[in-house]
Amino acid sequence: MNLRTPAVRLGLLPASIAIALTPAIAGAQEAAASSTTTLDRIEITGSRIRSADVETQQPILTLDRQALERQGYTSVADVLQNLTSAGSPAISRADALASGENVGGYYVDLRNLGAERTLVLLNGKRLGATTSGLQDLSQVPMAAIERIEVLKDGASSIYGSDAIAGVVNVITRKRFDGAEASAEFGQFGEGDGKTSQYSFTIGTQGERGGVALTAEYSKQDPVFAKNRWFSRDGSRGPNSTPSGWSPISQNGSWCNPLTVDCSDPETAVWQTLNPGGNPNNPADYHPLTPAEYANSNQQMMVQTGIERKSVFANANYDLTDSIVFNADVLYNERTTDQQIAGYPYDSVRFGTPLAGDSAFNPIGQDVDFRRRLWEVPRTTESKLKTTRFAPTISGSFEFADKSWDWDVGALWNRNESTKTGHGDMSLIASRQALGSSFINANGVAQCGTAAAPVPLSACRPWNPLLPYGVAGPGSLADADTQAFLFPYFTDTGLTKTTSYTANLSGTLATLPAGDLGIAVGYEHRKEEGRFSPDAFAQSGESTGLGAKTTAGNYDLDEFYLELNVPILADMAFAKQLTLNLASRYSDYSNFGDTVNSKFGFTWKPIDELLVRGTYAEGFRAPTISDLYGGLNSSFESYIDPCGVGAPNSVNGNAACSAAGVPVGYTQLGQGYVPCSTLPCQTPDEFISGSNPNLKPETSTSKTAGLVWSPRWVQGLDISLDWYRYEIKDMIIADSVDRILRDCYVLGNAERCAGVTRAADGHISAMTYGVANLGQMETEGYDLGIRYRLPEMAFGKIMIDWQTSYVSKYDEAGQNQAGDNITIGSVGTPGIFRVRSNLGVNWTMGDFGVNYTLRYYSGMKESCISRATDYCDAPDHFANGESDPLRHTGANTFHDLQVNWKAPWDATIAIGANNVFDHRGPLMYSAPDSSFAYYGGFDIGRYVYMKYTQRF
Repeated sequence: MNLRTPAVRLGLLPASIAIALTPAIAGAQEAAASSTTTLDRIEITGSRIRSADVETQQPILTLDRQALERQGYTSVADVLQNLTSAGSPAISRADALASGENVGGYYVDLRNLGAERTLVLLNGKRLGATTSGLQDLSQVPMAAIERIEVLKDGASSIYGSDAIAGVVNVITRKRFDGAEASAEFGQFGEGDGKTSQYSFTIGTQGERGGVALTAEYSKQDPVFAKNRWFSRDGSRGPNSTPSGWSPISQNGSWCNPLTVDCSDPETAVWQTLNPGGNPNNPADYHPLTPAEYANSNQQMMVQTGIERKSVFANANYDLTDSIVFNADVLYNERTTDQQIAGYPYDSVRFGTPLAGDSAFNPIGQDVDFRRRLWEVPRTTESKLKTTRFAPTISGSFEFADKSWDWDVGALWNRNESTKTGHGDMSLIASRQALGSSFINANGVAQCGTAAAPVPLSACRPWNPLLPYGVAGPGSLADADTQAFLFPYFTDTGLTKTTSYTANLSGTLATLPAGDLGIAVGYEHRKEEGRFSPDAFAQSGESTGLGAKTTAGNYDLDEFYLELNVPILADMAFAKQLTLNLASRYSDYSNFGDTVNSKFGFTWKPIDELLVRGTYAEGFRAPTISDLYGGLNSSFESYIDPCGVGAPNSVNGNAACSAAGVPVGYTQLGQGYVPCSTLPCQTPDEFISGSNPNLKPETSTSKTAGLVWSPRWVQGLDISLDWYRYEIKDMIIADSVDRILRDCYVLGNAERCAGVTRAADGHISAMTYGVANLGQMETEGYDLGIRYRLPEMAFGKIMIDWQTSYVSKYDEAGQNQAGDNITIGSVGTPGIFRVRSNLGVNWTMGDFGVNYTLRYYSGMKESCISRATDYCDAPDHFANGESDPLRHTGANTFHDLQVNWKAPWDATIAIGANNVFDHRGPLMYSAPDSSFAYYGGFDIGRYVYMKYTQRF
């Protein structure tokens, strides 16, 4: 497959310009200015050309070590999450129901384009990724970081795949000489989420080389949903709709087939044991009421617990006066603890009724039951071990009186993951435990019959009708019964990144306006990945989600060329005019080749004003999981258009009738009961998979901006940047709602192939995959104002105000009529119209105070149906369809830190994030979270203290 496009012609542009400039180069050699003080040439993120001029054509935000220490965070990702240009990753610590290899990681999402479209580098080299392409920033110890450079522009022409939204380059401390130790402690005002972090850095630097080593340990306890106002009662939305409550109660319930038709959801009556009642007496039960439903949030975590251990070392040695060996070594262990509520067991779904000859059956006939397995919450311990070795040999030389820099390097990165789960029941064991049983001579429940008993060591009977907290034979509280029914499951994963690089940069010639810079390079990279679910889980004989093995690899070769061409200098209205051009050719073993190019310029009409702009092409290659992933199970929330309660319902049309959906059908949810709100979670597993024929995503990005530093206000810098991104052929999972719309609303019979309906009309199974279906466009502005006031008698003050404004965030879609439409998402949770951070730093002598205000504009969310009583815009229409909305107000959080530099070369800092304990609004849609609260907002006041000692 060959992906060459008109971009190839643009890719040849840098070489064409270099050839065209040859006559000018020859004439300019003699015009080189006499040398003055020589500045070190450095490489800035977004360019491979080393230069003493740090002004670039791209918008770059730099967070130095001081900026990191002024914030009360123990992870790089937490710091980046608060950038105004950052979105909330789809997988976060607030998403308690997230599963898979990415759980527990820290990810960054620039421009709300997805964490998989932001490339993360460690000292200029790729950070290792999971099989789904996410790069975990928690691998890097905070104490080892010197600064973080955030490039807010596409950069595939320089770095290759994934650099669509931008690049985050974490740069560590080098040539460190001395020692430093720190300890930090913190917790939320509610007394939970306790955090402790310890780090030690030591280094020595000699005449020809040195080494620096950082060791860091951190631990943060979990926060449980029952301890937060927005999650403790399982409600969603201001009208307290109890959608978090489940009719599958921890007290157990059963349907008596002798009195009602239990196969009909309309007539089935589920009854639970009376307080103090005899579970074997059918007269001691009453119909289950909503007050007895299970509040699953009582066992959920709203924030997972994490423990990290990491060691990072950097060594350098001058092989000669102009050749240096450098190597980074990283080892990291991350352990994440998750807990969700006990499984909502439904015997109908698994075909495991309580047998008529069970010692616990009240009527002597097979009965179906429901029971939330409250005694055994589902827990997951995820461990990730990362090892990384990145050696580089670099040097410099002079050729034809021009300076050149070169480097060759390698990278070996290995991520090993192990996920151990507990709380999902073995269906093999449950069939035995629910089968024949009797009470033996010792008064102990035993499987089998008195004539043919099954040893207790081989089977333990279970009484699912015994309520939680009630003692008795067959109780799920019994440790031996739990051990028999609930095995431990272990999933394993492995990803490996291997790359070899060679780069050369320098001055090709000196033109009248300056040096013509050039960089060329080559990279060979191989990505390998495997994720193996537990063999028992793969068998399907478990209440857990089924999954199959993911395994695959691909390799690629890439070449790039970059030119920095000075056009004008020291002229009227052109103190500087420079063009930057770059192009990268990538040849993948799986989908073919692609060329991505970039054009940028910087123009200084006067010394105090810089104007800049870029146009860049980008791409994102399909990940191993996208291409080679096994089948995965999930319980999706969706709206069935054949249901009478659906907006724009088509109940009774030809497609629905042909599928066996009865007229008047109401969509069924958990427990196979009619849904009270939509969308509604399926009671059956749906299956999703990969696609080996995927193409890469493609993108274009454009930026234009200016930086103004007025000479009449010393210390004032103002920047304003405009951006626009367009992404096509986005790799996304084909959604349940899209398939159902195509099948039943648009009448596309081919799309119905993966949909299976039960006799009552509800969707009992669905299979779908990933495809190049998506398209997205976003546009906005970044405003930055930084002012360092002149030093005064009362100290120094610096003001830093960063604001991002999103004017457009559109995704391609279709309405219920099948028309192609644009879905505008600005203002939906996580995609704020305005985000703004105002920081004020005051120092006087050894004392300092840092204050930060974080502002988020209001949000809007769909009300799902016009009957929802908290809609403030119930009659809102969009794209010809009813689209009722609810709006919330803006939110502001305040952070404060006070620090003191002690005379014994130590620093003590005390601070609080969200000082005033601000609470965001309840959100019915539970955005980026498992609860009715936006996952990117603070969940309480967090206070901390940090001590740093230098030696």
